[in-house]
Amino acid sequence: MNSWYESLQRPALTPPGWVFGPVWTVLYSMIAVSLFLFIGKVRGDNGYGMYGVIALHLVLNFCWTWLFFGLRRPGLALIDIVLLDVTLIFLVVRFWPVQRISSILLWPYLVWVLFATWLNAGFYVLNRR
Repeated sequence: MNSWYESLQRPALTPPGWVFGPVWTVLYSMIAVSLFLFIGKVRGDNGYGMYGVIALHLVLNFCWTWLFFGLRRPGLALIDIVLLDVTLIFLVVRFWPVQRISSILLWPYLVWVLFATWLNAGFYVLNRR
């Protein structure tokens, strides 16, 4: 974390900073396995549209950190994370009929990202200037 983040007012239920590293390590591992299993199952033209959504989702995930911590713009990060939520829900639903375990592996990630969305909204509201 950085000094800017440490200076922010925190919404209720904000976990301590040390929680994020272990949680993201587990979640990124589950995401990698999910994508590996899904990509191994999908074939031909059916996969191309999904690959685009997966790529968009990963870019949104990367951009959130940059928007929130790098640019220090919780409002822009909130827009990004809502789009992240939408693409993740889409992936969870679309993975289900193709490779159920891939969908199931994304459920904890979805719960965490929805929680992060709530936190991001709280940071935005509490720290608007």
